[in-house]
Amino acid sequence: MKLSRQFTVFGSAIFCVVIFSLYLMLDRGHLDYPKGQRREGSFPQGQLSMLQEKIDHLERLLAENNEIISNIRDSVINLSESVEDGPKGSQGNFSQGAGSPLLTSKQLSLTVDPEDCLFASQTGSQNSDVQMLDVYSLIPFDNPDGGVWKQGFDITYNINDWDTKPLQVFVVPHSHNDPGWLKTFDDYFRELTQYIFNNMVIKLKEDSRRKFIWSEISYLSKWWDTIDVQKKDAVKSLLENGQFEIVTGGWVMPDEAAAHYFALIDQLIEGHQWLEKNLGVKPRSGWAIDPFGHSPTMAYLLKRAGFSHMLIQRVHYAVKKHFSMHKSLEFSWRQNWDLGSVTDIFCHMMPFYSYDIPHTCGPDPKICCQFDFKRLPGGRIGCPWGVPPETIYPGNVQSRAEMLLDQYRKKSKLFRTTVLLAPLGDDFRYTERTEWDHQFKNYQLLFDYMNSRPQYNVKIQFGTLSDYFDALDKEVGRMNSPSLFPVLSGDFFTYADRDDHYWSGYFTSRPFYKRMDRILESHLRAAEILYYFALKQAQKYRISAFLSSSYFTELTEARRNLGLFQHHDAITGTAKDWVVVDYGTRLFHSLMNLRTIIGSSTLLLILKDKHSFESYSFDTLLEMDLKQKSQSSLPQKNIIKLSAEPRYLVVFNPLEQERNSMVSVCVSSPTVQVSSAAGKPVQVQMSAVWETASTISHTAYEISFLAQMPPLGLKVYTLLESTSSNPHLAEYTLYNGNVEDKGIFNIKSMKNAEEDITLENSFIKLRFGQSGLMEEMLNKEDGRRHDVKVQFSWYGTTSKKDKSGAYLFLPDGKAKPYVYTTQPLVRVQRGRFYSEVTCFLEHVSHSVRLYNIQGIEGQSVEVSNIVDIRKEHNREIAMRISSSINSQNRFYTDLNGYQIQPRMTMSKLPLQANVYPMTTMAYVQDAGHRLTLLSAQSLGVSSLESGQIEVIMDRRLMQDDNRGLEQGVHDNKITANLFRILLEKRTVMNMEEEKKPVSYPSLLSHITSSFLNHPVFTMTEKVPVPTLQLLGEFSPLLSSFPCDIHLLNLRTIQSKVDGKHSDEAALILHRKGFDCRFSSRNTGLLCSTTQGKIVIQKLFNTFTVASLIPSSLSLMHSPPDARNVSELNLSPMEISTFRIQLR
Repeated sequence: MKLSRQFTVFGSAIFCVVIFSLYLMLDRGHLDYPKGQRREGSFPQGQLSMLQEKIDHLERLLAENNEIISNIRDSVINLSESVEDGPKGSQGNFSQGAGSPLLTSKQLSLTVDPEDCLFASQTGSQNSDVQMLDVYSLIPFDNPDGGVWKQGFDITYNINDWDTKPLQVFVVPHSHNDPGWLKTFDDYFRELTQYIFNNMVIKLKEDSRRKFIWSEISYLSKWWDTIDVQKKDAVKSLLENGQFEIVTGGWVMPDEAAAHYFALIDQLIEGHQWLEKNLGVKPRSGWAIDPFGHSPTMAYLLKRAGFSHMLIQRVHYAVKKHFSMHKSLEFSWRQNWDLGSVTDIFCHMMPFYSYDIPHTCGPDPKICCQFDFKRLPGGRIGCPWGVPPETIYPGNVQSRAEMLLDQYRKKSKLFRTTVLLAPLGDDFRYTERTEWDHQFKNYQLLFDYMNSRPQYNVKIQFGTLSDYFDALDKEVGRMNSPSLFPVLSGDFFTYADRDDHYWSGYFTSRPFYKRMDRILESHLRAAEILYYFALKQAQKYRISAFLSSSYFTELTEARRNLGLFQHHDAITGTAKDWVVVDYGTRLFHSLMNLRTIIGSSTLLLILKDKHSFESYSFDTLLEMDLKQKSQSSLPQKNIIKLSAEPRYLVVFNPLEQERNSMVSVCVSSPTVQVSSAAGKPVQVQMSAVWETASTISHTAYEISFLAQMPPLGLKVYTLLESTSSNPHLAEYTLYNGNVEDKGIFNIKSMKNAEEDITLENSFIKLRFGQSGLMEEMLNKEDGRRHDVKVQFSWYGTTSKKDKSGAYLFLPDGKAKPYVYTTQPLVRVQRGRFYSEVTCFLEHVSHSVRLYNIQGIEGQSVEVSNIVDIRKEHNREIAMRISSSINSQNRFYTDLNGYQIQPRMTMSKLPLQANVYPMTTMAYVQDAGHRLTLLSAQSLGVSSLESGQIEVIMDRRLMQDDNRGLEQGVHDNKITANLFRILLEKRTVMNMEEEKKPVSYPSLLSHITSSFLNHPVFTMTEKVPVPTLQLLGEFSPLLSSFPCDIHLLNLRTIQSKVDGKHSDEAALILHRKGFDCRFSSRNTGLLCSTTQGKIVIQKLFNTFTVASLIPSSLSLMHSPPDARNVSELNLSPMEISTFRIQLR
């Protein structure tokens, strides 16, 4: 046995070397001429570049050769180890011999080009002046009383500070319109927002010195659809003459903690595309005054969209004070991972408590409030500081002007130039004409007075945000000091606006909808990709039923509903109950429509005879595997009714890499046979469908099988009822429970577990305690046992006056353990393809599943929780994973699913300050291992002890937390949370490196996260249609994308005509940064890495690329030299958009 194995390995090694040598000889034999026309006389240059290409090519091949040889070496070591181990390896429930579905060794070795490992090993913006992790170490967080500026300090100035250079003030009128919060989006529009726009058109025209800015396109587009041509022209002329400016121009002003970067980009594109079509304007300044903390991801996205300046407001009060003291409120924001300065974007941080008028003219709100002329006596709102504004007239203009100028001067002392920004607005302002008159007329009198008095040394006017940034740039140019502003890297979480009031509650609030958001995202992405492919086929075969469908309109509506939900009171879970229902209904409605688009597009792509599409309709033909009754219920699996007639099962792989995944569907009969399109029987595991914790269904059975799917492709199987079928039946053991009617399954019942429960596959062995909770993971690669304990716990809320609510997390101390008086029911399933342990607690059904697969899915542990805390009062439920990893006070969380931000748990901060947002993952590590929790929904996460990751899964709070919502959070639903736990061995030589402000997931972690967030879609034929003929598969790509390149979207672009599509799509790609210091042995990754290169002609299989032109992220700008490209080159971490046209 031993000898024959070694011969095999040696043989394959020789074979590889021979093939490689042949390849080199062949390669020398034919020279590729450089693409594109050669100019006369440039021949030698062409030859040189060809030679250079050859050399590069040879270097790459050598690297690949080294990789092959090291893989062979690994295999030999593996084999010799397994031979020495002898029968030991075949213990446990499943050994290789028990028929675990093996993949060929070719598929198990991952070829990572060594060059691709350089990026993660050398990055870290060591070249930034301000690193937010250091700032947190420096700040005392002692919160002394700062006088009139409560959270700051007294500002003084010298009267002749402006003698040489006058103060330039830009007063920027704005109105902050939440697309849903205390009222629904439609109600706000009907009652308030439409009047702001109507009055703006009239009031700005009255005086050309008046200005106004707007950011939320969701509202602007709704108004646009209701107005006449005359008003539309008026808006266009206001934009042209610079009186009206669109800032940011996204569909909404999104939350930056819980939002995933797919949706952040999508809502930005939706806004910018609407602007291009309807107004022809391109926003250039970012304006984010209300999101609860700020992410550098947003800064990067704005930069890639072509913005040069941005503004933020909600930053921890102690950070604002620190930045004010150092005059660092304006800075170049650089990404943590940027080795140069390509990601720099100029950012202005507002210095005071709020974006309202009392907190924007200067440090003293009592005085600034007197210059909010909506608060004049007799109006609906007054000044809480007790001194009302006065109408300006010749008798008081001097004293009022000097009083206001004093505030402006003080504020300007916090900045490095003499150009000053003074926003003038608040929530839903400028609805009434009287307010326009009061603000604009009174301010104009003050301006005229100040400007006419040279002794004041001030030039003051209304301005837009870009007027301010342009004047600032001009001033900086005059000062001729390019490094005037510091470079900053890092993020601005977790936000506190006063005292110990940290806004970490909203990272979890309304988790049901945070999960629904991600389900809609994966459906939207799948629908976009399939729709564009189907559209191309429909055009080619002239399928009018598809071309004349309303799919593009529904796709646009889904983009807008998802976009609306990224708003900072929507995905955050901080809106009124009925507003939450409105958002949920929109998400649900779009989910239903997207399922139809996915099904119809799939049908067209997989039909043998495309013309037969006209005679079938998706609604009657194919149906999606999951059904959901309402916006507030969990999805349920459809039961496929079987008969002797075969019916089709179509699976779609939404990932850009080839994929081996478990596919599970529910069928009506235990005698089921699954076959490939070619008619080959497929091995199946059959599991019981449980109606309750201990009763099984006799009308439904779950079947699971391993599907190998092409990238972005479809694969067809058939299902039928057959007496000759022989599925592998799962076996069950129930502890502390009993099953009355066992049906066809072997089910044992036991009083309680005598010994520990174990599950294992070829990568991992898990050990569970008697209550069914995981206690230990054994990594088979190095044989090490690791304590990895899963526990649940409760947080209460403080007994002080201010308590936790939708925004704030104010706990009553550390979490208390989850206590159960009787041993919970524990159900253990052991099966051919997966095994799982489920424990039923009063508030959580907790399942841990291990896939017995040789690919990606076998290397991590799937955890799913069904949480129900609807009977609790002022409690929050957490899942804690404790391990022996020596992480000390360091842990890592992702930002928006785009990048990793290192964190420090600080004892000088309250517990709630050490909770951070997690969009897709969090991890802890030491020199030898990394433990990652991957998440399919955004939640709050912390690491309060070494080696620990704790995630808050749901919260039910009975009171308001005084941030304007005026209600608690008690509309809890039965909520599903889905995670994966990945334990990886890592090799780090130098622990100093751990202190770098940057970190990256491994490739395995990235792809596991993709599997989790982009599950396979299954569709079945509703009733067998004997005439229906489908292809065996649809495989649009020639091969997998490189492992580190993710297709974020393939988004059909609108045409100039309303509601219609163009022939182009936006191809959005992201090259992920990854850490190579992890074992890449047997990872089952079916792809390689290529230094970010993709050759376009080698990309598509079914289609040809008619054109591919680089663009800015949101399609607003084309680079000056934009032309058709034949090769893409992405840098690590880069997100790029291309206009693609397929035929």
